Amino acid sequence: MSVSGIHGHILEVTVVGCNKLKDTEWISRQDPYVCLEYGSTKYRTRTCTDGGKAPVFQERFTFNLIEGLREINVVVWNSNTLTFDDFIGTGKVQLNKVLAQGFDDAPWPLQTKTGRYAGEVRLIMHYANAMHQASPYAPTAPPHAAPHPQVPQYSVPPPTYSASYPPPATAYPTPSPYPSYPSSAYPPPPSAYPPPPATSPYPPPSSYPPSTYPPPSSYPPSTYPSPSPSPYYPPGPFPGLYPPPPPY
Repeated sequence: MSVSGIHGHILEVTVVGCNKLKDTEWISRQDPYVCLEYGSTKYRTRTCTDGGKAPVFQERFTFNLIEGLREINVVVWNSNTLTFDDFIGTGKVQLNKVLAQGFDDAPWPLQTKTGRYAGEVRLIMHYANAMHQASPYAPTAPPHAAPHPQVPQYSVPPPTYSASYPPPATAYPTPSPYPSYPSSAYPPPPSAYPPPPATSPYPPPSSYPPSTYPPPSSYPPSTYPSPSPSPYYPPGPFPGLYPPPPPY
């Protein structure tokens, strides 16, 4: 998208940090810093001591945009105390997205002097005037279109067809969930069994207490009749009595 009329506008750039930087130190950890260059404007971040391969800066800078210039040069260095600083990598940041949308936070790759990968730097860029770069004409509502006339689905109502089969004469009764039995099966008619006997085969119970037994005969019993003389033995001298004992 081509954006024009940016000359003199403010672009805010925040250097967040770097990641996966090329290590230029053999013994100790390197101390990186970042340089930004846009036209004649140059900025330098503070040195991240012992930042190694992933230094963090969180520093913000502002640039006055120049018409026709759409990129920022980025260079990352390793700070040395006794010798010259070591070059780590460089890259170019394109401004097309931030000028069109007003915001960009993508990481940007870095390369060595021989074109090898040297890590990446992350920037957060804001452009407040991106909202004013839209079309000068306000969007209008779409033209009102007359609703399409509704065409009936059928031009002629569909013919009705008479039933080809007559309805059933009678409906079947709803079956009962319990089995049904004929009403005459139970109880049986009175004539199915003989009538009970008129009288019980057992004697009626007697009243309590029971009647007394025949009174026993008086004691001592009556004397037995004397035996009649037997025809086989002659009677003794003293019938009916024992002879008296002999005298001593």
